[in-house]
Amino acid sequence: MTRHPYSRARRSAIAGAAALSVVAGVAGAAPVAGAATAAEPTAPQLSLIAASKSVTLDRWEGEPGVYVDLGTYVTVEGGPLEFRVTRADDFKTPVVAQQIIHKGSTKRVKNLPQGMVTDFSGLQGFLQVTYTDAAGKQVLTTDESFCPNNASGRIRPDAPATSKYPESCPTNPFTLGSVWGVENGWATNTSRRYDGEPVDLPAGEYTAKVAVAKRYRDLFGMADKPQTVKVTVREIKDDGGGVGFGADARSAPSARERAASGHSGHAMPGHSMPGHAMSGHSMGTGSAAPATAHGGHHDGRGADAPTPPELPHVLTNGGKAVSRSAQPGDGAGRTDGSRIKPALKAAAQRPTGRASVPDVPKPDLRALPAWDIAITDGEDGDIAGKDYLAFSANVWNAGPAPLVVDGFRSPGKDLMDAYQYFYDADGKQVGYSPSGTMEWDARVGHEHWHFTDFASYRLLGADQKEVVRSGKEAFCLANTDAIDYTVKNANWAPNNTDLSTACGEQNSISVREVLDVGSGDTYTQYRPGQSFEITDLPNGTYYIEVLANPENRLHETDLSNNVALRKVVLSGKPGARKVTVPPHHLVTAP
Repeated sequence: MTRHPYSRARRSAIAGAAALSVVAGVAGAAPVAGAATAAEPTAPQLSLIAASKSVTLDRWEGEPGVYVDLGTYVTVEGGPLEFRVTRADDFKTPVVAQQIIHKGSTKRVKNLPQGMVTDFSGLQGFLQVTYTDAAGKQVLTTDESFCPNNASGRIRPDAPATSKYPESCPTNPFTLGSVWGVENGWATNTSRRYDGEPVDLPAGEYTAKVAVAKRYRDLFGMADKPQTVKVTVREIKDDGGGVGFGADARSAPSARERAASGHSGHAMPGHSMPGHAMSGHSMGTGSAAPATAHGGHHDGRGADAPTPPELPHVLTNGGKAVSRSAQPGDGAGRTDGSRIKPALKAAAQRPTGRASVPDVPKPDLRALPAWDIAITDGEDGDIAGKDYLAFSANVWNAGPAPLVVDGFRSPGKDLMDAYQYFYDADGKQVGYSPSGTMEWDARVGHEHWHFTDFASYRLLGADQKEVVRSGKEAFCLANTDAIDYTVKNANWAPNNTDLSTACGEQNSISVREVLDVGSGDTYTQYRPGQSFEITDLPNGTYYIEVLANPENRLHETDLSNNVALRKVVLSGKPGARKVTVPPHHLVTAP
């Protein structure tokens, strides 16, 4: 698999965080409106600051605008800023957001007013940014959302050395729960440079006025202190030669470097950079499919995007039920699994002794409805002249324990025997069970070991009987998407969020693949064998079925939530097929 190269974006974020320490000391925190009683925690104090008085932005020739990072930050003092954002798993009710205010072991919960949070991307309309040109004429005004999990850093040396919060706001359309937060003594960048649409500013000089919207100032008790930043926009030619206002040919990156930094294709839609670097199983980038799409290649939308540090964090408060049929907890013969964090490295040898499935917590695999659905004319390895129905799909782990699967190879064979492992509260292996096989996939774009018993995809007719089965029935497990970080034992900073850490190489003798609690594994269906061939199918209503653990070889807490369906309607003629994707309750993403 090809990882999405975000190293430049990460370096920029680190530089921005370092710049914070220079200016943060002179920024006063606004008092919180309203006095709290001595018995309840006091809300954290927030301020808006600018790390620099001026910034230079590059506008690439042929692109519709410039990706903006003005270097403004929200600082937090007097306790962490924390939110829990959730919705029902039937997707029939709106998203609900709460602020969690901590003081030691005490906490209070404050519901956010309706309209401030409508999805999982952040606080909507948090910032108002006004641009004026060199003549003082107002040329553009934008409303910006704020993701508390965006690029962040400390503003004083005695602040916590690391942040326990996730590193991005998830944008999978079927996300169920998210935790947003900024540590006490930290600040988060308000600009999500590679997320969303570019700003249409021609090359030239501007002044940007950045202000927090009044409703948020009132909510958080913030002072009305807008920040002003001088902005230079320079245009860069695509061949690397600098032209236009303030350009320097020697410093202009090449087209390849530009692609690596996220400019090409405007990066992956909906990804905060840097953020939860969860790069999905996808070859391409591009915008999501419209509700009705037809013809041509459809480059896939990735999963949540930059790899978080290896820092586990277990939710100890506010966890919801792990399933309808089980409530594991500490007690005789069982554990809540809160201290489980097995290493990614596979065991050195096959398990010995008799296989057993002990009474300890187990994963709960759940399927999400398909999305990013479009008609394509196939990918490499598909049959030319055929029509394909492509889609993205995710199976996630609701816990309370991670899914840990090891594969062991017989020398000389491109097949491994797979085993599921079970752990007690101390992380000690207490059992194992055969769980199928892993196979080496030598196709370009794969070239790693796939677990063959994780999920399957089927296209069902209007009567919900199988019509076509996808050729994609083997997977390398990776924590690409933060699906619900409010479930019990969710790991806010999982390992193996990309394929390079989990899938092994052709010469591997053993492989460990892990799907952590709260995370899911997205496969974007733009690869050989991963879509439905529909050339000769009649027009009409169909359902894309995503099925987790299809042969029930994996042991789970609940098997009743392993299937998800997404309705689609096919129309058109062979060679010009179309697909219409009705909303799935409140989720409108096609």
